[in-house]
Amino acid sequence: MMGLGSMIGTGVFVGIGIAAGVTGPAVVLAIALAALVATCNALSSAQLAASHPVSGGTYEYGYRYLDPRLGFTAGWMFLCAKSASAATAALGFAGYALPLVGGRPEAMPYVAVGAATLFTLLVLGGIRRSSWINIAIVSVTLVALGGFILFGTPPALATGGANWTPFFEPRGESAASVFLYATALMFVAFTGYGRIATLGEEVREPQRTIPRAIIVTLVVTAALYIGVAAVVVGSVGSAGFADAPVRQATTLQIAATAMGSPTLALLVAIGAITAMLGVLLNLILGLSRVVLAMGRRGDIPPLFGRVARDGAEPAPAVILVGVLVAGLASIGSVETVWAFSAFTVLIYYAITNLAALRLPAERRLYPRWIPLVGLAACLFLAFWVSVEIWALGLGLIGAGLLFKALAPYLWKRAAG
Repeated sequence: MMGLGSMIGTGVFVGIGIAAGVTGPAVVLAIALAALVATCNALSSAQLAASHPVSGGTYEYGYRYLDPRLGFTAGWMFLCAKSASAATAALGFAGYALPLVGGRPEAMPYVAVGAATLFTLLVLGGIRRSSWINIAIVSVTLVALGGFILFGTPPALATGGANWTPFFEPRGESAASVFLYATALMFVAFTGYGRIATLGEEVREPQRTIPRAIIVTLVVTAALYIGVAAVVVGSVGSAGFADAPVRQATTLQIAATAMGSPTLALLVAIGAITAMLGVLLNLILGLSRVVLAMGRRGDIPPLFGRVARDGAEPAPAVILVGVLVAGLASIGSVETVWAFSAFTVLIYYAITNLAALRLPAERRLYPRWIPLVGLAACLFLAFWVSVEIWALGLGLIGAGLLFKALAPYLWKRAAG
C-alpha cells in the first residue's frame, strides 16, 4: 500500500494530461516505457539498500560507492526534483479545488503558493503523516480512479478510433522527440518505489520479496495509468491539453465532465484533492529530512542541520523546503515545473545506477545489465526535455558543486 500510494498521486491526476498534450495517444506507450526504466532503477536502488542500509538514498550511496561530489549532486538533484513534484502537487490541488468553489483559473498559482505555505506551517507545528492517513488517501484515490475507468470506458469506446488518430502527434516537432519527452515526463510518476526498495530489514527473504514487490507494484501502477490515459484520450482526445496549464492540471475532471457525469467529476475532484494534499505533506516532511542531513554534513549552510530539541521539527530545513516549493509553484506552469522535476530526478537515478555498478560482486543481487540499462536510459531521457530546462539543471549542478568546493572556506570564515 505504501509503494502504490506514493505512485498514484500527481502523476495520474496531472502528469497524464501534460504527457498526452505532448505526444497525443502515444502517451499509453510512454507510460509503459517509463515503467520499464523505473523497474531497472528500482532494482538498482534495492540492491544498494540491501548493501548499505542507511537513510538518505543515493545521497549516501554516492558518498559510499562513488565520490563526494556525486553524492552531493544526488542530494542536490533530489531536493530540486521533489520540490518541483511538491509544487506540481500544489498546482494540481489548486486546479481541482478552484472549480468546486467557483474560483477563477487565473488564481491557480496563488492558491498553490497558499497551500504550500499552509502545509509548511502545519509541518512546523508538528503534523505527522501516519499509516491510517496514507491508507485513507490511497483508498479515496483508488475509488475515484476506479470509478473514472469504469464509467468512462463506455463513452470512450463510443467515439470509436476518432481520438486515437494520428497515434503519434508531433505538435510541430518530430514524433520521436516528443514521445521521448513524454516518456521522461511520465517517468516521474513511477519514482515512488523508493519506499519499497528500502524495506530490506523489514521483510523476510528480501532478495526475493523486494524485487517481486517492486515489479508487482510497478505493473499494477502502469496498468492503472494506462487505463486512465486510455479513457482520457478515448473520451476527449489529447489536443486540448497542449500548452494549456489549467487543463493539464485538471485532466481527469475535464474528461469526467465531458462524459456528462457531474457525480463522477465531483468524485474525481475529491480523489485528486486528497491525493495532492497527501503528496504535498509527505514531500515537505521528507525533503526537510534531506535538507537536515545535508546541513549536518556541511553540504549546505550548517544552519539547516540544526534542530532546537529532541523530537522537534528541523525548523530551518522545513522553512527552506517550503520556500522552494512555493517559489516553484508561483511559476504557474505545470508542464515547466513537471519537466524540471523530470530532468533532475533522471539525473538522480542515473547516479543511483552508477553506484549500483560499483557494488562488489559478492553484494550484487542482480545482473550488471540492469543498472547499465537504467543508467543509459536515465541519461538518454533526461535530455529530451526542453533545452531551457536541462540547461538550467546543468547550471544548478555546476553552481552546487562550486558551492560545495567553497563551503569549507566559507564555514571557516563564518566560525572565525
